[in-house]
Amino acid sequence: MPLSDAQLSYLNQFGFDQLLLKNWQKGVREGWYSKKNNWLRGEIHAPDGDAIDDFPKRGSDTRAHYEEIGKAALAKGEFGVVILNGGMATRFGGAVKGTVPVLGKRTFLELKAQDIKQAQEQADCTIPVFLMNSFATDGPTHEHCLERGNFGLPEGQLTHFTQFISVRMTEHGDLFKTGDGELSLYGPGHGDFAPALRRSGCLQRFMESGGKYLFLANVDNLGARVSPIVLGYHIEHGRPITVEVTPKWPGDVGGSPFVLDDKLQLVEQVRYPDGFDPDIVDVFNTNTFTFTAEALLEDVDLGWYYVAKTVEKRKAVQMERLVGEMTRFFDSSYLRVKRSGNENRFLPVKTPTDLESSREEISELYP
Repeated sequence: MPLSDAQLSYLNQFGFDQLLLKNWQKGVREGWYSKKNNWLRGEIHAPDGDAIDDFPKRGSDTRAHYEEIGKAALAKGEFGVVILNGGMATRFGGAVKGTVPVLGKRTFLELKAQDIKQAQEQADCTIPVFLMNSFATDGPTHEHCLERGNFGLPEGQLTHFTQFISVRMTEHGDLFKTGDGELSLYGPGHGDFAPALRRSGCLQRFMESGGKYLFLANVDNLGARVSPIVLGYHIEHGRPITVEVTPKWPGDVGGSPFVLDDKLQLVEQVRYPDGFDPDIVDVFNTNTFTFTAEALLEDVDLGWYYVAKTVEKRKAVQMERLVGEMTRFFDSSYLRVKRSGNENRFLPVKTPTDLESSREEISELYP
């Protein structure tokens, strides 16, 4: 059944691609989109030991050098922050995660803003902030920012833009409808980041105002803070992307850097075939990146991956793309960061249980 004019009118607000959806439907029906066809092909092995750099130690000349470079770029207004604030608002009882209180009344977004304001004070600069919302998080996030006075950020410093939207399918490739007859909508992954930033005009405006580097992190990773050291590392190494990776702990879920077809790149977990041992690499992707903005102008063809979901106790299928796959197209640097202590750069809070168990550590990072 074709989509109605009313449905298309709503979907088109968020960059909906009807032809792409029809292609997915055909692919699911004919079996060329499937879990098995996500699996990587080609020769894959662990990177050499020197392919991943350690976060520089306190007191080292290297650390001081990176920090000097980073502070200079901040002072010149060359740095901006993108916060991934999309998703479907399902893990915190239907509340949009960015608006959930973490420490007293301070929410995830408020803590992110606190970190940005502190970095600005130290560098005497202004850091543009871009929130990538989804259709599900956009309205509540705007309301929250308005209620909190944009967290004390001046007018125009905080900009919202939205990722794209699509429609879930049945396992037979038909449009998935919920029990009330409505389409089951979703955001097709954080791989939307670069094209959505371009579509919004935010990337072009950032660069026209002198911006050169963008820091990208999840709203729920409260360890991912503005760091002149990381920025200086990125600038010094001169590659379009810097990827922050961290040591694996038991039960961790996420992709890792591998050499695939003779190129070091992030390979996400959805691509691991049955029997593959990802622990041949002892770090994994934190989904925290520093980008040279100019590289984001290039429209690269990220892969689309088949993901099965349970919706209303039925199997649904959605196609997703992942920002880490940009490392397949651009040379990237890999920086091993800590995940404990006062230099922790990976403190993800995915569920209310995570929040309760992490609150003491969060309070140390955000006094």
